[in-house]
Amino acid sequence: MKNRMLSVSLAVALVLSVGLIGCGREEEPEILEYNLTISSTGGGSVTTPGEGTSAFDERTVVNLVAEADQGYKFVNWSGDVSTVKDLNAAETTISMHGSYSITANFEREYMPMVTGGASHTVGLKADGTVVAVGSNASGQCDVAGWTDITQVAGSFFHTVGLRADGTVVAVGSNASGQCNVAGWTDITQVAGTFLHTVGLRADGTVVAVGSNASGQCNIGGWTDIVQIAAGASHTVGLKPDGTVVAVGSNASGQCNVGGWTDIIQVAAGYDHTVGLRYNGTVVAVGGKWAGKCAVGGWTDIFQVAAGASHTVGLTYKGTTVATGSNTSWQCNVGGWRGIIQVAAGHHHTVGLRYDGAVVAVGSNVSGQCHVGDWMLV
Repeated sequence: MKNRMLSVSLAVALVLSVGLIGCGREEEPEILEYNLTISSTGGGSVTTPGEGTSAFDERTVVNLVAEADQGYKFVNWSGDVSTVKDLNAAETTISMHGSYSITANFEREYMPMVTGGASHTVGLKADGTVVAVGSNASGQCDVAGWTDITQVAGSFFHTVGLRADGTVVAVGSNASGQCNVAGWTDITQVAGTFLHTVGLRADGTVVAVGSNASGQCNIGGWTDIVQIAAGASHTVGLKPDGTVVAVGSNASGQCNVGGWTDIIQVAAGYDHTVGLRYNGTVVAVGGKWAGKCAVGGWTDIFQVAAGASHTVGLTYKGTTVATGSNTSWQCNVGGWRGIIQVAAGHHHTVGLRYDGAVVAVGSNVSGQCHVGDWMLV
């Protein structure tokens, strides 16, 4: 009897022990999985983790990277963004606590710039609109209605604007057909001068309209061009290997650029051509009167510009240098500071400051230097 009771007691104890062990074991929680749907507006894309729909475990912190296309900038993230760390950062994270749909937003980026004509000055604002002061005798300052502009070029008596869609507009004198640019497409840069206008296409070819009296529009065979410049009667093209081509009048030797190498930017004046080398030094050929080609000692130059009888250089420090005729004080730029871009008109010089303000010196007979109230950003 005792043995039987002992067996029963052991069996009960074993059952209770097993039960207690079972009650003490916690089941692992179910791991939830959520979907993250990512899209973007035109002008960029999401490269990490990519666009479309992807599944992630709950509480996963997902890296987000949005990259803008050339000419655009990232604006923000929108949609189900309650767990996005920084809505205004192109590189941020999102924590997965549910299924979300988010969008990366981009918008066109307009880079402010200035340009000068014979007796007028043109400014491109950060919103893609354009302002102009100075002589409007030929309508060259009638740019108030322009929008979505990404680059401007001031000429003697006309003004050219490049639109974001690659088309071109022009106002001012059309005596030689220099404003006949309405049919141009796929343009990435424009240049204008006395009586002709030049456009660089996305495929590296070049178009030109206007006077061809000196062969300055004979650019039909040019290919693989990355930058253009236009003088009074000549046209210059920069190739990706740092060499340079030129056509048109060579009366002053302004087209003698065949031996140039390591060039990263070109500028054309009335009858001279300037080249910026990758090492920050400068070369120039053409009309040497007034010393406008005396750039041999320049160093640490970031950008160059050429006027009718003077040449301007912008240094990496934001200071400026100039050489050539100073009869209208167009070379009085030694005191400028904080400059990010320079332009040369016929007898005046314009500088864009880092804060969007504009400065100008030189001839002001038509009010072309009245830029003191401009703010381009």
